[in-house]
Amino acid sequence: MDAEIDELPAPEPTRMGSRRALVYLGLCLVLVGLNLRTVFSSFSAVLPEVTAQAALPGWAVVVLTTVPVTLLGLFAPLAPVLARRFGPERVLLGAMAVLTAGLLLRPAGPPHLPALLAGTAACGAAIALCNVLLPGLVKRDFPHRLGLMGGLYTTAICASAALGAGFTYPVYTATGEWTRALWFWALPAAVVLFLFLPIAVRQRAVRHQVAKDGVNVWRSPVAWQVTIFMVLQAMMSFSVFAWLAPILRERGVDGGTAGLIVSVCIVLQMLGSLFAPALAARFRDQRAINTVVALMTGAGFALSIFGPLELVWVWAGLLGLGQGSLTAVALTMIMLRTRDGHTAAHLSGMMQGVGYGLGSTGTLMVGQLHQATGSFTTAGILFLAVGLLAAVFGYRAGRNRFVGE
Repeated sequence: MDAEIDELPAPEPTRMGSRRALVYLGLCLVLVGLNLRTVFSSFSAVLPEVTAQAALPGWAVVVLTTVPVTLLGLFAPLAPVLARRFGPERVLLGAMAVLTAGLLLRPAGPPHLPALLAGTAACGAAIALCNVLLPGLVKRDFPHRLGLMGGLYTTAICASAALGAGFTYPVYTATGEWTRALWFWALPAAVVLFLFLPIAVRQRAVRHQVAKDGVNVWRSPVAWQVTIFMVLQAMMSFSVFAWLAPILRERGVDGGTAGLIVSVCIVLQMLGSLFAPALAARFRDQRAINTVVALMTGAGFALSIFGPLELVWVWAGLLGLGQGSLTAVALTMIMLRTRDGHTAAHLSGMMQGVGYGLGSTGTLMVGQLHQATGSFTTAGILFLAVGLLAAVFGYRAGRNRFVGE
């Protein structure tokens, strides 16, 4: 989603004095990406400890795993409005300040519950703004290095989830306190905040008007098919971040190993996301690849819950490759189902708003099913159904048709 796609006059590149300064900007944008998923995976890595030691009620656990994803959808449309008023660099700086504050507030207490709720909500809102602003800044400031920079910052986002899953529990083991394990992630966010500060304050805010033209994606059946495909993949994707580690720990896997399994799963997601878009773009339509990766993801998630435990690494690998490929091809549909940049940006905005907003119901349903039944088995059945639905809508979204036609 390009936050500046409809602005008149067209926004100017970020003011940088030299090539070295431009490299510094690129580094800052990649480091921002490296902080955008630790919120989700770090909390799930120590969820049993937080629940027990902070005496969290069941409803609070469900809310804390659901609200951040919901806010990704609710706050995404606000980013273009703020960018037109204050400039994207300053809004990105403000978002990183809110993210840092949220990470610091999250483990505060006792009592811990109010701080957890407020801090988690602040993090979700900040990440929503960063999700929208980053692609536009990369596209505007690195037009001749778009492939390199796009790959670097998207890989950084995936790596942030792996880092949160893999390092949070070891920090808890070393310190003996879950609060310190969560506070740890405020440090890299604060570092990026101070690194990006001189860039943001140097920029001059320019008022822009909004161009009111182009295809209305909200009235396009193709756009809705692609968006529902995105909703279903988001339901599984964020449930992996929120619940895979607790699922493995409930099955008897120790905390350190569970975090490692989730990290490897996310690394394999990165591998799938590297190859799936290029493969999808080779075909005239994407019905086959969309169907296959959706079924892989649903089956991998379900087998991680009730498949033989001795094969858990296999199930996690199937889930990782499937989920990474599924997320990538869902996003690739934005380019393959549109004919121009304006339509692609608006479809992306629709997918983020609806996709993240409704996609958060996945984490919500897993939490509620666990509360109601006392196990994750029914969640496995749920994700078999979600994977099947994703295959159906992926098949329809993969047909060689275009938004607005």
